[in-house]
Amino acid sequence: MGTVVDDAASVEFHAFFERHYAELARLAHLLTGEPDAADDLAADALLALWHRWDRVRAADHPVAYARGVVANLARTRVRSAVRERRRIALFWSQREERTENPDVPGVVDVQEALRRLPFRKRACVVLRHAFDLSEKDTALTLGVSVGTVKSQTSKGMAELQRLLGAEGAAGAPRRLRTAMVPTSEGGGRNR
Repeated sequence: MGTVVDDAASVEFHAFFERHYAELARLAHLLTGEPDAADDLAADALLALWHRWDRVRAADHPVAYARGVVANLARTRVRSAVRERRRIALFWSQREERTENPDVPGVVDVQEALRRLPFRKRACVVLRHAFDLSEKDTALTLGVSVGTVKSQTSKGMAELQRLLGAEGAAGAPRRLRTAMVPTSEGGGRNR
């Protein structure tokens, strides 16, 4: 009898994987800004979900749970990248060869601007505007209150407006939704 239950769980997980993999990879891409890491993070998240599949399938919101796992993995990756950049900057700052370019271009595309937001603001903006999640679903995904989602989304959009200028920020939600359309060049999976 154990095999029947295992087979049913396997079939159910496979259907979940097929239905949500692309969305989870897209979320990972938007949260980390790294297209090459998106597939790996989504796969790692789904592997973690498989190991806890009995708990996940019994959850009230399995997709929110999955998004939360991706967000946590992305947060860890971003923190690691920041630590690595600091180590590199420390190394290079000890050398006299320092390049500073005060003439930084004024226009920054949405993905570049997103990378500059702190993680929680970025996650709220991405989930609310790129994934059209409600405040409640975003809060469930991130494990925070609805009030936190409201304030972080508002602050994140204000920061995007500052980074992109008024005209660029006005179209940011629409551009966020279309920013991740898979191309034939990208490494993303179309499922």
